[in-house]
Amino acid sequence: MSTIHDAIVAGGEKPPATVKVWDPFVRLFHWSLAGLFLLAYATGDEIENVHIAAGYTIAGLLGLRIVWGFVGPRHARFSDFVRSPRTVLAYMRDVALLRAPRYLGHNPAGGTMVVALIVMLLGTCATGYMMTTGSFWGAKWVEEVHEAFANLTIGLVVVHVLGVLVASFEHRESLVKAMITGRKRPS
Repeated sequence: MSTIHDAIVAGGEKPPATVKVWDPFVRLFHWSLAGLFLLAYATGDEIENVHIAAGYTIAGLLGLRIVWGFVGPRHARFSDFVRSPRTVLAYMRDVALLRAPRYLGHNPAGGTMVVALIVMLLGTCATGYMMTTGSFWGAKWVEEVHEAFANLTIGLVVVHVLGVLVASFEHRESLVKAMITGRKRPS
């Protein structure tokens, strides 16, 4: 007998086709952050007021996400997806061998990417703010560090999208759809 058939026989009901994984805040944060970062990146030298407003909004979102990483629901919490470097490397080896286990929430590589993106964006926001202060106004090195953070973030975004595509292929489920609906298949 199959597991699903056993569950129907044992409990008399069919298991759910999908389960809730990503709460509305995490999904809204994710897509808002993506849009605002693209807006800030595109307007950097051209439309300063829009660039600055997007940057402050990103900083506010990051602050909320960090708090949510400690008090939010299970799959939003850092304790659910931040793993040791050894675990991340072992997971990446398994990805390369096409035998990586499926995770309902973030996998170890995805959790590392969340942390890396948050750190990189915090650096971008901090240096962007510094450029508006009297102490660092016109400091070329601060502008260069700000641009480096932003460009490194673009690189991380590319790796993130590739990772989503690989995981979606390997586990035969759309992670993009899951980040829109908040739902994934249970196993």
